[in-house]
Amino acid sequence: MRATAAVYGLVCLLALCMPLLGIYPVFMMKLLCFAMFACAFNLLLGFSGMLSFGHAAFFGSAAYATSWLVTAHGWGTIPALLAGSVVAALLGLIIGALAIRRHGIYFAMITLAMAQLVYFVCLEAPFTGGENGLQGVPRGRLFGVVDLKSDIAMYYVVLVIGIAVFAFIRRVVHSPFGQILKAIRENEPRAVSLGYDINRYKLLAFVLSATLAGLAGALKALVLGFATLSDVLQGTSGEVILMTLVGGSGTFLGPVLGAAIVVTLQEYLSDIVGGWVTVILGAVFAVCVLVFRRGIVGELVAWRVSSDRRPAKA
Repeated sequence: MRATAAVYGLVCLLALCMPLLGIYPVFMMKLLCFAMFACAFNLLLGFSGMLSFGHAAFFGSAAYATSWLVTAHGWGTIPALLAGSVVAALLGLIIGALAIRRHGIYFAMITLAMAQLVYFVCLEAPFTGGENGLQGVPRGRLFGVVDLKSDIAMYYVVLVIGIAVFAFIRRVVHSPFGQILKAIRENEPRAVSLGYDINRYKLLAFVLSATLAGLAGALKALVLGFATLSDVLQGTSGEVILMTLVGGSGTFLGPVLGAAIVVTLQEYLSDIVGGWVTVILGAVFAVCVLVFRRGIVGELVAWRVSSDRRPAKA
């Protein structure tokens, strides 16, 4: 427990010092947004056992909703973020209600189909800007006091929200509700036999995951100043799956590490190798699947558990 708290403290301290180390704040904000996205997805896959192929629908719909409210209607930063999260939650409720009654690949295919429907709505709807998306999204001011045009100020706002999201997910997983989700993931028939309404628990987990993914997308739109079709593209859903599996599904820091690896490779290798960065990401994923079956953090946790159980030599 002490070692885990020390790791969390070290990660938070490192994140606080990033602007002082000369790291580009916009890059770090993008990384934090995708880390939140991956943590939200991990709540669904790692702790509930449901694989969604369409989580970009929630990420992108919230980004579009927040951008549209800020640019077209002059909403403030906090109300627009909350509204974007609510849009993602409602969308998650609709898609989840359709998907949770199926299992395995059928569940995944329903989420994929619904995500494609959201993509075409964003492509054709008049208020989304079509292929051009919504550009020039202002960050606004926080509580009318803090000017978020400053990258440093915006970075610390995103960092605080990211830490709050991480703490919330950790609290949910360690709650009785989270333990029931783990039971459903491990043995769904047994959970049914114990009298749990598994569809209700799975739907709530789906909506929570969609809401947090929407919050990450809304923040990303404010950070970068635009919302485009890439936010709802199927490739974005694939990226968040990659982040989660590379870092370690079912762990808390795994999605954060996976997001850091993927976003860093995309940011710094795209200028060097161009489109080949996708090939490199695929190679990284293949290596992690072959060498780190549980993901990087998952393997480290498993190694630590096995070393603790190993009897001490005389």
